[in-house]
Amino acid sequence: MSTLKMKKRRRRLGNLFLMETVLRHSLHPESISRKITERRGLTTAHIMREIFPFLSKLKIHLKIHTGEKPYSCSDCVKCFKPSTALKVHHGTHTGEKAYSCSDCGKSFSQLGNLKKHERIHTEVKPYSCSDCVKCFKTSTALKVHHGTHTGEKPYSCSDCGKSFSQLGTLKIHECIHTGEKPYSCSECGASFSRPDTLKRHEHIHTGEKPFSCSDCGKSFSQLGHLKTHERIHSEVKPFYCSDCVKCFKTSTELKDHQRTHTGDKPYSCSDCGVSFSRLGTLKNHERIHTGEKPYSCSDCGKSFSQLGILKQHEHIHTGEKPYPCSDCGKSFSQLGHLKTHERIHTEVKPYYWSDCVKHFKTSTELKVHQRAHTGEKP
Repeated sequence: MSTLKMKKRRRRLGNLFLMETVLRHSLHPESISRKITERRGLTTAHIMREIFPFLSKLKIHLKIHTGEKPYSCSDCVKCFKPSTALKVHHGTHTGEKAYSCSDCGKSFSQLGNLKKHERIHTEVKPYSCSDCVKCFKTSTALKVHHGTHTGEKPYSCSDCGKSFSQLGTLKIHECIHTGEKPYSCSECGASFSRPDTLKRHEHIHTGEKPFSCSDCGKSFSQLGHLKTHERIHSEVKPFYCSDCVKCFKTSTELKDHQRTHTGDKPYSCSDCGVSFSRLGTLKNHERIHTGEKPYSCSDCGKSFSQLGILKQHEHIHTGEKPYPCSDCGKSFSQLGHLKTHERIHTEVKPYYWSDCVKHFKTSTELKVHQRAHTGEKP
């Protein structure tokens, strides 16, 4: 055996002896010094110079097993095992962030946090899952991912008992019980309980519409709005009424429909007091008082207070007649005209004048009759 290998072997055996002596005598320097001097004939000065630096590192390591935390923060009640951890913690009180990212300039109080952050700017993913091929940038992300394989959900809500695989998800869930909304919009001050909800809200201010319909290309600022829109292109109606057999594409349509069963009319006109079961119907009604006509015909410029009326008007320009009579097959461009026509085939006469007993099928016939009594000339 070479001289170098013998020296390395001797040093390794010596370290094992030191470890055995330290553990046996519970790290008491006097006891350790006496035993080592007896066994190896070393002087006290040699022990102080060669052995105790090794012992100081060992002491720090053994605290991992004992749970001892001798270093306490003078600003709060927290305690730490090594003095370096205490120094890092002090930064949370002073606000000092000594470690800066060379790519974006963001600063951190801990070197480890900077190292994790720097992976954002690279594609380095050093932590790989042993169960699948996925890799992650942080050990925390890997631990969270492992839960998808094990089904483990170690974080439980103390209010309702619901469990989560991620601590962050639990924190967001707890806001349901506390009513806390820690995420605020810098533009309008609106607050939200979830960061993803805030991000969707911010699209209102930026005008960004990242969600596009694959059928017609229409874009939306929120994913939920896209999902609702996509039902226009399909016959999916997932919301059904428990009182009847009708189904609806949106929860809003279902709620509006349910009021036909309950008779609830929560929307009232502030001008005349008339109540409505749907908000949209109230908005249409309010234009009677304001005279507003926001829907204009692109062909003739005529304006209307309701979108439905504009759609019917446009049939005049296109010549479309989508409303056929089921009795004679005659078609009409407007639904109202069909309703009037259908009275030809029935004996229904809904228009009458209080001065005589005669009834009429149309409002026009009633007006002509009234002029016969009054002598008015049109």
